[in-house]
This record gives sequence, structure tokens and C-alpha cells, in this order.
Amino acid sequence: MSDSPVTPAATEAPEAPEAPQTPEAPEASVAPEASGAPAKARSIFVGRRKSAIARARLTRGSGEIVVNGTPLQEYFNTEKLRSHVLEPFGVLEQEGQWDVKARINGGGSTGQAGALRLAIARGLAADDPSWRAPLKAAGLLTRDARKVERKKYGLKKARRAPQFSKR
Repeated sequence: MSDSPVTPAATEAPEAPEAPQTPEAPEASVAPEASGAPAKARSIFVGRRKSAIARARLTRGSGEIVVNGTPLQEYFNTEKLRSHVLEPFGVLEQEGQWDVKARINGGGSTGQAGALRLAIARGLAADDPSWRAPLKAAGLLTRDARKVERKKYGLKKARRAPQFSKR
């Protein structure tokens, strides 16, 4: 029975490689944060409205907003849509302090403006957590889930029935 100390040593050798793999994997992901290095922030923010999808990148700058390669004033030609897009900056009093570069696909002009507004609001909330409360209070972080209702068979539109004829 003097060989029994050798047997546990033999069993410990296989356990040693297993132990570092399992516990160190979570510690490795925590280590950069503990070392003081900032976690990489997400730089592209997505907003959706109706069938439009906007992907926006926000950086501190001079207030230049470019949508699909065109300036905001040319892309959204009505003041109503432009003010809708810039509403998150107005709530936080940050007008002219952020550059936005956005790609928008799908939908019409109203849906695209709403999608870009949500993407901008999400980006601002991620930049400074104290801005989340005023944006949420203004309703800018809530995704508008309304979409066009589909047409049903037997009806002329989504809910419009054919005219009733008594005879």
C-alpha cells in the first residue's frame, strides 16, 4: 500500500490540465476590465421603424450628419422629418456636438426618420448612462412596433370588407 501516494499523483496529473481550462476561461474575460482597460464600446447602433432599418455611428464632432452618403438636409427634405431625427440631441441639449454617419435600408421617409432617431438615441444612451433617463422619459428609447397590417383573403384591404349588397 505504499504505492498509494503514487496513484493520487497520477490522477492529479490529468486533472491539472482540466482545471486551468474551465476556471481560467471566465477569468480571462474579466481580466481586461479588472486591469483598468476600458471595455470596447459598441460603435454602431441599430434603430428600426416600420420596415426601415438604420445603422448609425456616432462620434463627437461638429454636428455633421450624413445619411447614405448625403447630408441630412438633402436626404430628409422636410423640416418635420429633420426635426424628428434630431430630437434626441434636443432633449439632451447636444445639438451640433455629434457627427452621425448612417446607412438606412427599406421603408419610406417617415419610417427611415424614425429608425434613425432610435439609433441616435441608443447611441447617446450608451455613451453616457446618465442620459438614459431623459431619453427614456421623452420616449426616444422605445421602439415603435406598429407595422402595416397584412391584407386578408376575402377582404379588399386589411380590414375593409367588400360592399354589402342586399339583392
